Amino acid sequence: MITNDDRKINELVSILKDQHFNSKINLARVKLIAMFIMALCKVQTVTFHKLASAFDSQSKADSSLRRLQRFIATFTLDSDLIARLIFSLLPIQGKVQLSLDRTNWKFGITDINILMLGVVYKGVAFPLLFTLLPKRGNSNTSERIMLIDRYIQLFSIETIECVVADREFVGESWLAYLNQNNIRYYIRIRNNFKVYIPSKNKEIKASWLFNNCQINEFRFYPNIVRVNGELCYISGSKLNGNDFLVIVSFNEPVNACDFYKQRWQIEMCFKSMKSSGFDIEKTHLTDLDRIEKLTLLIMIAFVWCYKVGIHLNEKIKPIEIKKHGRKAESIFKYGLKQVANYLLNPEYHNISELFQFLSCT
Repeated sequence: MITNDDRKINELVSILKDQHFNSKINLARVKLIAMFIMALCKVQTVTFHKLASAFDSQSKADSSLRRLQRFIATFTLDSDLIARLIFSLLPIQGKVQLSLDRTNWKFGITDINILMLGVVYKGVAFPLLFTLLPKRGNSNTSERIMLIDRYIQLFSIETIECVVADREFVGESWLAYLNQNNIRYYIRIRNNFKVYIPSKNKEIKASWLFNNCQINEFRFYPNIVRVNGELCYISGSKLNGNDFLVIVSFNEPVNACDFYKQRWQIEMCFKSMKSSGFDIEKTHLTDLDRIEKLTLLIMIAFVWCYKVGIHLNEKIKPIEIKKHGRKAESIFKYGLKQVANYLLNPEYHNISELFQFLSCT
């Protein structure tokens, strides 16, 4: 007899197999991916024994655990295939704004350091492409370029509205790469960065251009400058405590502040993948290839919950706005709660409704 759990698995397997994987992953592994995604949304942790216990399967938990461990240890999961899956599910028409950022944590003596490229949208970025850095600390220019090049190879340069990034993402060849490829960018630089003013034939600290600003007043310098030898525009504002927000951009910076402010959305993505969602930091994996596979699976679950949350917030019941003006919960968390409730409720028989948010038709 086909149970309700079987129908849920079959529904998700059908969508993944027919619309996204196109025979590139065999049926048994697609089924395991489907069970992993569903279990992850139910238990909201990457701890393997908890995930295995939540598999909708006739197998015992120990058997499911061994199957999951073998998959993570031996199967090669194509990251480009997952990126295409996510890109096909974006609710954005036309060009996209990309946010580049890094998240890291430590397990024992092992540093886990992820450089991520995401598509910003309504408060949380869709995670799209990432690189696991085999080191501590910042990424270098070649690592960033490789990530952007991967995006261009998969989705074309014409789909890029702009790239936004924080002060970590600077370097002598980085702006040169973006300029040479005509990629619009809005990148924050450090206050003490040296800026060459061609019209005055002198070099000054970036923050000096905005010393006369009022607190939180945003201005843009009217002339092109050189930063790290590259021509660009510069804009900025004075913040509290003698700090400055200084942004360099490829094009005229009239809207630089508005574009740059979208950068934080990828931090909300990291938060959702970590303590406020799937608790990826709790993994005991240290091998980078295995962590990559785990992250790819989490990304699929994240996008599913995020899209459900968007639908609920816009079409069913908006998230409550608290007195301080912020939402009571994130769109992702709103969707995750609904997905988990659906999967944990044996009486819920409308098996197609939520799974359609992973459909690209």
